[in-house]
Amino acid sequence: MRVIIVGAGEVGSNIAASLAGDHDVIVIDVDPEKVEELTYTSDILAIEGDGTSLETLEDAGLRESEMLIASTDVDETNLVTCGTAKTASDVFTIARVRSANFLDTWAQSDGAFGVDFMVSTDLLTANDIVRVVGIPAAVDVELFAGGLVQMAEFEVAEDSDIAGRTVEEADQFEALTFAALVQGGEVVIARGQTPIEAGNRVIVIGSLASVHAFSRTVAPTATPDDARDIVIVGGSNIGYHTAKLLEERGIEPRLIEQDSERGRQLAESLPKTIVLEHDATNVEFLTGERVDRADAVIAATDSDEKNLLVSLLAKNIGARRTVAVVEQGDYASLFEAVGIDAAINPRKATAEEIVRFTREGQIENLSLIEDRQAEVLEIEVDAESTLAGRPIRESVRALPAGVVIGAIARNHDLVVPRGDTVIEPGDHVVLFVSADTLTAVMNAI
Repeated sequence: MRVIIVGAGEVGSNIAASLAGDHDVIVIDVDPEKVEELTYTSDILAIEGDGTSLETLEDAGLRESEMLIASTDVDETNLVTCGTAKTASDVFTIARVRSANFLDTWAQSDGAFGVDFMVSTDLLTANDIVRVVGIPAAVDVELFAGGLVQMAEFEVAEDSDIAGRTVEEADQFEALTFAALVQGGEVVIARGQTPIEAGNRVIVIGSLASVHAFSRTVAPTATPDDARDIVIVGGSNIGYHTAKLLEERGIEPRLIEQDSERGRQLAESLPKTIVLEHDATNVEFLTGERVDRADAVIAATDSDEKNLLVSLLAKNIGARRTVAVVEQGDYASLFEAVGIDAAINPRKATAEEIVRFTREGQIENLSLIEDRQAEVLEIEVDAESTLAGRPIRESVRALPAGVVIGAIARNHDLVVPRGDTVIEPGDHVVLFVSADTLTAVMNAI
C-alpha cells in the first residue's frame, strides 16, 4: 500500500517508521531539517512542501496512494490537507486533531472535513492517564480483547519482592505471562532464567486481576490498591478530559487551574470535580489543600517544564504517585529518571492509534514499546494461521525467537497460554513481538 504522511514530527515519524517495512511510505513536511533527517536516517522518501497544496500532494503520488495521514501539530492544517486530497482522489484520509469539538462534529456528520477516520490526541491521552492511575506502580497500561486482557509495564523498585529473582521464580500468578524486561533501555525477551534487577522494567500480559495483584509485588508500598484521592493540575483539554473520565468511574477528583475564567468553565462542565483556582507551584497552597496526602497527582498543564516542576513538588511534599503529561517524547525518560512515576506522551498515544487503524483487519489492537523496539498486538486467528489447531509448543517453532504468546481470549473468556494449549480459529491472541521480527511474524500468522 502507498501511504502519504503529512507532518514529519514525532507522530508522523513514528507512524512512518512503523509502516515502512510493509508499505511504500512518503512523508511531506515544510521543515527542510526534518525532511533531511528522515532522508538520512531511514529508507523513507521525504519531500519538502506544504501538505495543504494539491500540487505538493500530487508530486508525492496522491492519485496512486491508498491512504493519506495528516499528522501535523495544527488541527486546521490536518483538516485542510484531508479536504484538499479528497478533491482529486478517493484516497482514505486520517486526521490527527487535538480539539474534541472537531471530533464531535466529524462523528455527527459522515465524511465531514473530507476525513474518513479521526484521532483525538487529547482524548487518547486522557484515557492513557486514567488507565495508568488505576494500577499501582504502572508506567504504561493497555487493554486488549475488549478489556479482558491487560498489558502493563512496571519499574521494579528496590524493595520489590521480585528484585533479585529470576523470571521463573517471580512467575507465581496463574493468569499472567512475563513478556519482556527492559534493561538499560534494551528490550529483552523474558525467559525462565532471566534475572530481574531493581531498576529494570518488566512487561506482563494477563487478566486484570492478575496484573493488579502483580503490581503489589513490584512496588509494595507505592500506592494504595484503589486510588481515589486524585489531584489534576492544569485545566488544559487533557486535564478536562481526564477529570471527566474519572467522574464517569465514580471518582471525584480535584482540579487546580490558575486562570479564573478557565476555572469557571471547568466548574460548570465538571459537576463532580472540585475546581480550585490557584498557582499549583505554591507549596503552602498544596499542603493546605492536602495534596501531600493525595493518592495521585496528575500534571496536565500545557507546559512540559511546569508539569515537571509540579510533579517534583508534589512528590517532594509526599504525594504517593505522580503522573505527568510530556509533549516532547525525548523528555519522557528524563521525567521518570528524576522521580516522576509515569510520563504520558500524547504523540505516542496518537501514533499507536493511527498505526493500529492502518493495520485493521490484520491487527485488532497494538501498543508500541520503548521507542518501537517491540509491539504488543492482538490478532484474531483464522483457520489458515500457523497458530491454529495445534499445541502452542508446536506452533511457536514456526515463529521467530522474539515472540511471546501473552494471552488468549476465547468467547469472552480468558485462556491462559501454556505449552499444551491449542489455539482455535476465532481466538484473539495477544502477542509480544520484537520489532525486528514483526514482518516475519505477521507473514507466519
